[in-house]
Amino acid sequence: MKIIRPIRSGDLAALVHMAETAGAGFTSLPPVPEFLAQKIALSEQSFAVNVVDAGHERYMFVMEETDTGEIGACCAIEAACGLDEAFYNYRVGVAVHASRELGIYNSVPTLYLSNDLTGTSVLCSLYMKPGFRGAGSGKLLSKCRFMFMANYPGRFSAKVIAEMRGVSNEHGHSPFWEGLGRHFFSVDYDRAEHIVGTGNKAFIAELMPPHPIYTVLLPPEARAVMGKVHAQTAPALHLLEQEGFRYQGYIDIFDGGPSVEAPLADIRTVRRSQLLPVEIDDTQHAGGTLHLIANTKLGDFRCAITELASYAGSVILPPAVATALDLKAGDTARVSAL
Repeated sequence: MKIIRPIRSGDLAALVHMAETAGAGFTSLPPVPEFLAQKIALSEQSFAVNVVDAGHERYMFVMEETDTGEIGACCAIEAACGLDEAFYNYRVGVAVHASRELGIYNSVPTLYLSNDLTGTSVLCSLYMKPGFRGAGSGKLLSKCRFMFMANYPGRFSAKVIAEMRGVSNEHGHSPFWEGLGRHFFSVDYDRAEHIVGTGNKAFIAELMPPHPIYTVLLPPEARAVMGKVHAQTAPALHLLEQEGFRYQGYIDIFDGGPSVEAPLADIRTVRRSQLLPVEIDDTQHAGGTLHLIANTKLGDFRCAITELASYAGSVILPPAVATALDLKAGDTARVSAL
C-alpha cells in the first residue's frame, strides 16, 4: 500500500536520487545533498512549531510503499512565498497602440516583472519515479496536500498557487529561455535554474530589465510556449484544474510555464472533505468507491487512497489500512471521495 507521510532525515538518499533523475525544470529541489538536507530539516521544524500566521514554514511529504519501505515520490507546500526575498513572475499584460488618424489599433501582449504573488502558499517539489506511477498514485501525491491543508488551514494563506514546469526538451533546452532570458543572464537554462533552486534569486532583479517586454519582439518559438507546460507536467496540471485551479496570467521568468491559482477554501478536495470517526472491522474487505483518507495528526500525518463502502456517520476501515494510516477506533479521519 502506498501512503503519504512527512519527510524525515533518513529519507535524504532517496530524495537526492529523485532530484538527480528529475531532469531540468525541477528547480525547487536541485541535486545537492547539503541543500536537500537543509530542506528536510526545515520541513521537520515546520511540522514541529506552533503557527499563528503562514510564514517561512515548508511542509514536505514523501510517498512510501509500506510493503518494501521504498520512497518513490515527493511533494511539498511552501506556507507563504517571498517573505525573505522577492518572488518573481512575469505578468502577461496588454499594451494598446492606436491612432484614429491613421486607422491603426494594435493590442500587443507584454511581460511585466512582478511580485504580485508574494505571500501566497505554493504547491511545489512534486515528483514521482516512473516505477511508482499508475494505480492512482499521481492523484494521491497531488491531492494529499489538500487533505493536510484542510486539516490545518490556519497554517496557510488564503490563496494557493502552483508554478507549472514549462516547455523544455530532453537536453534541457527551453525555447522561452533562449528567446528572452539568455540575453540578460548569459548562462545556460539549466545553470540558471540550478542557481534559483539553491535559493540565490537576488540576481534576477539585478539582471532582468525592469521595463515591460513586448512579446512580439521575441522569437516565435518563445512566444509559442508562453503559458504552456512540459509534456510530463500535463497530468499534474489536469489534476489541479479538476480542483479548481486556473491560469490567471502569470508565467515563470525562466521557462514561461504557467502559474495556476485557487482560493484555499474553494479547492474541491478541501471543500468536499469530511471529518468522520473511525471504526475498525476485521471483516471489512475492499469494495465501494475510491476515497482519499487521512488522519488529522500534524507531525504524524498519513494519507492514502482506499476503497470505502457507503458510510454514514463513521468510516469503517480494515485493520491493515487503519494501521498504515496510524488510526485507531474512535480517532477522527478526513475523507474525500475521488
